[in-house]
Amino acid sequence: MSKTLSLRLYFHHAAKAHTGRGWRRLLSPNLARHLMAHASKAGIEQAILHKVHAGYLRGGALRHHHVEASHRHLPHCIELIDLESRLRHFVANHVAHLKDVKAVFLPCEVHEAQATTD
Repeated sequence: MSKTLSLRLYFHHAAKAHTGRGWRRLLSPNLARHLMAHASKAGIEQAILHKVHAGYLRGGALRHHHVEASHRHLPHCIELIDLESRLRHFVANHVAHLKDVKAVFLPCEVHEAQATTD
């Protein structure tokens, strides 16, 4: 039986999806938008883009969000929740886009709320 996992993907705010070379690379979509769209198409149960107010990724300086502009190295975090097999399949299908992404799998304990009757 597959268990439910949370997959967190950490990357820079300005990261682009790797869609080719030359002009295609310049016109590549934002990585966050690309991954969210593909997660939806893949039928991933839940996908959330967490708004980061401050943080850093390995080897980088601490960055803070500013109301007028976000620094290109401000971290982004996308969280996907689904069965382990579906998340691992998603990662395998998007390995080219996840080259500079830190992927963290976290086990989930899912609590199903039970309806109460009066």
